[in-house]
Amino acid sequence: MPGNPRRNTSFLRIQKDQKRVDISAGIQASLAGRYASALFELASENGTVTAVESDLEALGAALSESDDFAVATSNPQLSRGEQGQAVAAVASHLQLSALTTNFLGVLAGNRRLSKLPDMIGAFKMIATAQRGEVSATVTSAHPLSDEQLSTLKNKLTAREGRTVMLESSVDPDLLGGLVVTIGSQRIDASIRTRLNSLSQAMKA
Repeated sequence: MPGNPRRNTSFLRIQKDQKRVDISAGIQASLAGRYASALFELASENGTVTAVESDLEALGAALSESDDFAVATSNPQLSRGEQGQAVAAVASHLQLSALTTNFLGVLAGNRRLSKLPDMIGAFKMIATAQRGEVSATVTSAHPLSDEQLSTLKNKLTAREGRTVMLESSVDPDLLGGLVVTIGSQRIDASIRTRLNSLSQAMKA
């Protein structure tokens, strides 16, 4: 006899809720995760999760594109005041929300700006988990087409049982194949890794 649809739906909901709990617990085990969790709670209370998530994406891009900003957040020789001024200027330039701007000020005051990239990643994981999604990245030796990315996203979504938000990047050193990262899981099917494994096997 087929299963009870209502019971099956409830079971799937419980599984998804458990995954969210597991993700939250794992994130809060780290310093960056605790800061990200605190920021998410404040954003939830203010109804600004989407705005803060957008702010953090802009900050992540700025860290990647601006060496000066990256140095300002990671140089231990800069004082709290100097780091605070630097992030305030960036927040103003990027037109970040008040909550994100205040958060950056707290990080500067606590000498935690060097952990900002990890906090950005942790916040994104929390936000996607709360939406019943999961973040994943795929790295390939050459850019993937939209069709290839769509096919991979569908396969990962079926594998995970929830919507996968897929981002792509390129690393020519992989030579070929793919490396997919989903949360703490890493699926390495790159030619570079295969060659390294073969090399190690030949040395045995």
